[in-house]
Amino acid sequence: MAKKVKDFDTINDGSHAIHKFNFADFLIMFVLVVLCLTCVLPFIHLAAKSVSSNTAVMQHAVVLWPKGLNIEAYNSIFQDGTLVHSFLYSVELVAIFTALGMIACTCAAYPLSKKRLKGRAFFTVILMIPMYFSAGLIPSYLLYKNLHMLNTMWVLILPLIYSSYNMLIMKNYFQSTIPDSLEEAAFLDGADNFQILFRIVLPLSLPIIATLSLFYAVGRWNAYADNKYYITQEGLKMIQYKLYQLVASATEAQTATLSEAIEVTSTPEVLQAACIMFATLPIICIYPFLQKYFVKGVMVGAVKG
Repeated sequence: MAKKVKDFDTINDGSHAIHKFNFADFLIMFVLVVLCLTCVLPFIHLAAKSVSSNTAVMQHAVVLWPKGLNIEAYNSIFQDGTLVHSFLYSVELVAIFTALGMIACTCAAYPLSKKRLKGRAFFTVILMIPMYFSAGLIPSYLLYKNLHMLNTMWVLILPLIYSSYNMLIMKNYFQSTIPDSLEEAAFLDGADNFQILFRIVLPLSLPIIATLSLFYAVGRWNAYADNKYYITQEGLKMIQYKLYQLVASATEAQTATLSEAIEVTSTPEVLQAACIMFATLPIICIYPFLQKYFVKGVMVGAVKG
């Protein structure tokens, strides 16, 4: 007797061929498409405005396609040394922050994932407290002032390198993915904890490493509140805070300027769009290379608590 045909059959490469397409599938696809458009269309609109003529933008004639090609806004950005300096400074800061953050996260998550650690529950609770409670802005400011960290790069790096949320994800990944028998075999062969971590655990944890690195990098790149509170020197301001200042000044006074030495011929709206594209493109260029690790790491790290 012939077997009943299922909704999908497995192909040789492991994928599935769909034989039936019902209303629920259509509804799910429709919702996903709408959600994707809400993210993509604003970005395309900004990109079109950033290379459109001032007249077309002022007339609100630009929607998803540029009109009257004009790159004067980008010329102003690259001629302005302060914005380019902030961009390069931000890249350096994000790289250092991500590296130190991953080191701190790994050093906390790996021991807590092992049942042989005495007092594991106590240390887990202690390390999870920062996720729910914080000292507040004023005590933090006074602490950083006493530590002479204000107006330095490190005030934007050290306070945030430990993340309870990222540590929890990495801890769950280690528990659900790295079998205890693998480490026991390594112990029998004479390996110590550091050798097991660097030669066995970390090479098998590339998905979660890529995922959390992306979390750290994107979070630091997009943040500007601490830059606003703790930094007053122009040379130490990140690109996102410079962008915030530009948008805020344009909103209040309907003007947008870079530095006094640069002559800006673009309208505030065009210049804002160009600056947003300038600050957003690095993350957009990096994300596609980490997407497969990002999805796998989040799903596997959330399986077991």
